[in-house]
Amino acid sequence: MIRGKFITLEGVDGAGKSTHIRFIKDYFESRSISYILTREPGGTDVGENIREILLRDEMGPITESLLMFAARNEHIASLIRPNLEKGIAVISDRFTDASLAYQHGGKGVPKELINHLKGMVQAELEPDLTILFDLPVEVSLERLNNTRVLDRFEMQGYDFHQRVRDTYLQLAMENKSRFYIIDSTKNITDIQNEIITIMDKALS
Repeated sequence: MIRGKFITLEGVDGAGKSTHIRFIKDYFESRSISYILTREPGGTDVGENIREILLRDEMGPITESLLMFAARNEHIASLIRPNLEKGIAVISDRFTDASLAYQHGGKGVPKELINHLKGMVQAELEPDLTILFDLPVEVSLERLNNTRVLDRFEMQGYDFHQRVRDTYLQLAMENKSRFYIIDSTKNITDIQNEIITIMDKALS
């Protein structure tokens, strides 16, 4: 059986991932491609419980990283790998790149620790495609403040969000074969057309 495609969506808060995820869902359904949609932290009962703690409770950056990877370990074992092995595409709202961007880039957790946890939890598993929805921090913060009640990560200051964005862009430069950067300041039609082009190429 052909392994399912593993697609991850990344980006700074406020980049419109929720809207784009709905469009990607419609893309898969219109082409009758089997898929599941999931998110991190979360995706399983254990992961969702950890997510609630992570978004609500103050903690040290290393504790935060360990909890992220605990949720990810359950996510991979219970949902991601089994579906990929059945030939079902997995679309995840965030994955390990988010830990590198937020915990390493944003909060200064050593990259070596993140990579060690990554090796323990996911071994050879890597996304086939990562779409990075990029947005200037000024626009990101304006969107966040105008659209929702902020969680613990979204309430971080400008410098934190800039470090997150810079780390994402650096990851994209280091992993050009799987990353596609989409400018989230574009209008929605242009972004959706770009998503279709990217998906058509990835699934061909």
